[in-house]
Amino acid sequence: MVPLSAPDARSAEPQIRVVRGDGSFYQGEMLSKRSGSGVRLGGLALIAFGCGGGAHGPPPTLPTAAKDALLAPRDFATITDRDERARAIFLEASRVMLHPRCKNCHPAGDGPTQGDDGRPHDPPVVRGPGGAGVPALECTSCHQDRNAELARVPGAPSWHLAPLEMAWEGKTPGALCEQLKDRKRNGDKSLGEIAEHTAHDELVAWGWAPGHDREPAPGTQAAFAALVDAWVNDGAACPKDEVKR
Repeated sequence: MVPLSAPDARSAEPQIRVVRGDGSFYQGEMLSKRSGSGVRLGGLALIAFGCGGGAHGPPPTLPTAAKDALLAPRDFATITDRDERARAIFLEASRVMLHPRCKNCHPAGDGPTQGDDGRPHDPPVVRGPGGAGVPALECTSCHQDRNAELARVPGAPSWHLAPLEMAWEGKTPGALCEQLKDRKRNGDKSLGEIAEHTAHDELVAWGWAPGHDREPAPGTQAAFAALVDAWVNDGAACPKDEVKR
């Protein structure tokens, strides 16, 4: 097995290793800059390795997606293995789920985070019953059903936190994928219901219209939903990733 190269100590970008069924794997890193080598998969740069210590054939050639865009399901047609294609599609979709506009409302703690840096919510609040805050300081006390541009307060229908068991903060794409498939940690939804939720939920839609100069999630809700639907239809295989910093 070719050893993983040590990540550059100067970089805080996580290293991703996606293991294929035959034992070979993709190694790459989540990139925020338009640089690096390897096959570009949306926000990922991927390098293919095999078990024998050499390259495992030419990796599939995929288009390059801009930072604010998403690849479409058809862009993965060059990946002929169904499970491997599903893994690659999920990695692309995870760029949305792990974006600050989404994971700030899926925190691992007792309160929401905000901003692109995931700092604690100001003013301090707690999730309370049903993730809707506590009496006299419920989420909807400030967050209305639409953005309040003059007050710079974001808003959408049914503003609330995701349950703690549905936390995305700090998750790798592989761990997030396994969580989404676990009905005990996904709101007791089938994969089809998850695809439907991503396509039509109004709070999910806010991620692409966050207001007040906030960076939206990449792509569009329709593009994201198409990826999730394609992942489900291809069998919903999950990346077997290892993240090292």
